Amino acid sequence: MTGLTFVDVCSGGGGLALGLEQAGFTPRLLLDIEPYACDTLKANRPQWNVLHADLIDFNPVDHPEVYDVDLLAAGLPRVKSSATVTRRSSDTELRLIEATAYLVHAVQPRALVIENVPTLVDEDSFAPIREFLHKELEHLGYELTWFVLNAADFGVPQDRRQGILAAVKRQWAGAFRQPRPTVQEHMSVGEALAPSMRSRGWPDADRWAAQATSVAPTLVGGSKTHGGPDFGPSGTKAKWRRMGVYTKSFGNEPPGPDFRWDPSLGDDGLVRITVDQTALLQGFPKGWRFTGGKTARYRQVGNAAPPAVGEVLGRAVAEALWQPSHSNAGYTSSP
Repeated sequence: MTGLTFVDVCSGGGGLALGLEQAGFTPRLLLDIEPYACDTLKANRPQWNVLHADLIDFNPVDHPEVYDVDLLAAGLPRVKSSATVTRRSSDTELRLIEATAYLVHAVQPRALVIENVPTLVDEDSFAPIREFLHKELEHLGYELTWFVLNAADFGVPQDRRQGILAAVKRQWAGAFRQPRPTVQEHMSVGEALAPSMRSRGWPDADRWAAQATSVAPTLVGGSKTHGGPDFGPSGTKAKWRRMGVYTKSFGNEPPGPDFRWDPSLGDDGLVRITVDQTALLQGFPKGWRFTGGKTARYRQVGNAAPPAVGEVLGRAVAEALWQPSHSNAGYTSSP
C-alpha cells in the first residue's frame, strides 16, 4: 500500500510516526512543542516537515499541507488518573485532547488515531472525555472504536499497555479491524539487550541475559516538572532489581570487561542500563538517535509509542481505507 498520508501531532521522539512510515504512510507534517523532540525528528528524517509549535495554538490555515490527509495521529501526553484528572496539573493534557478534536473539525482526515493511557478506554472518571470525543466526532461522520493494546504482543520487549481511540469516517469504518497480536512468545529483556551488553566486552553479558527472561516493566518518561530519568514507582524498580538491574540512575555506556555482575553485592553488583538501551526496549531501531542530554533523551524514549504499535495501527487503518468504498467517496489516491 502506498500513497497514504498522515499528520502527527505531539510527535515526541517519533515512535508513532516511524511506525506509520513502516506501514506505508508518508507524513505531511509532524508537530511537537519540545525543541529536543523536533531535533530528534529532523536528525533521523531530514526530509520530514517538522514544526516546533504548541498544538493548542496551531492554526491549520497557516499550514495547508495538513488538509486532505488520510490519517491524523496523536500520541498525546498522558491524562492523569482518576485521583488527579480534575487538578490543574491535568489541564494541559485535557486541552490537548480538545485541540485534537477541533483539528479534526478543520482537517477532516479520513481516520484519527489517539494513543494514551489504557484507563482512558474504560475508566469511569474518563467518561466525560470519551463523551466529548463522541459528541465532537460522530456528527462529522466518524465511527469510534476504543481498545487497549499491549506492545509486548507486537514484538516489543516491554509490558506496555496503551489505550487507543480509532475514529474512521463512516464509509470505511466497517472495514476497520483492531490489530491482533503478531507474536506468540514475548521477547525478553535479555534477548533484546544481549548484543548491546556484549558490545564492550563484558564477560557476564550472556549470563545476565539468560536470567533476564521477562519483558521489561513499562518505561515512564515523566514530565518537564518531574526531575531526571527515573525507573518509575517502587514496584517497577523491584521488577528491574529482580533482573539484576541498578535502578537509581541510568548508565552512560554498556558495562566493560572489568565489571563484575553480582547482585549479592547490592547496588555495586547490579548492571546499569543506558538510555540507548531503553530505546531498544521501546522497539526503536538501533540507529535511531535521540538528541539532548540524558534527561531529555530518556523523556523522549519513555513517553514514546513503540514503533511496532504505530505500524500495526497504521496497517489497520490502511486496510480499512483501501476498501472498494473509497471509489465512491471522492478518494483520489491509488495503490
